[in-house]
Amino acid sequence: MGTEDKFSNKAEELKGRAKENIGDITDDEELQAEGRAERTQGNVKQAGEKVKDAGKKIKDAFKK
Repeated sequence: MGTEDKFSNKAEELKGRAKENIGDITDDEELQAEGRAERTQGNVKQAGEKVKDAGKKIKDAFKK
């Protein structure tokens, strides 16, 4: 939920995208797959953070 987690997740996604692109350029299928996996993992973590944020907003709305 913290900003640090969000930045970390985005960094993981971007790192995966970079690896995937380098794999495309060098025709390295293993690097492409590794990059796709990291990018997907970063995206999933970001989605989890969004769900947590939405849950917190709903919880806060009921407190009022």
